[in-house]
Amino acid sequence: MPRHDDEVTLAACPDGPLLLRGPVRIVDDRGQDVPRHRATVALCRCGGTAIPPWCDGTHKVNGYRSET
Repeated sequence: MPRHDDEVTLAACPDGPLLLRGPVRIVDDRGQDVPRHRATVALCRCGGTAIPPWCDGTHKVNGYRSET
């Protein structure tokens, strides 16, 4: 199915990050914009990343398991 440039999708990777695609604004806990440098970004779900909110692959070594 073709994607439109303004479409936003969020996909959960098994035992890994959330992949966010499309033009969406991400803000931190203070409401400040978090800069995005790519059209698709990986958001951490395991809580172990050293570069929040982005995934750094830590889920592969900390034993994180998702339910989806």
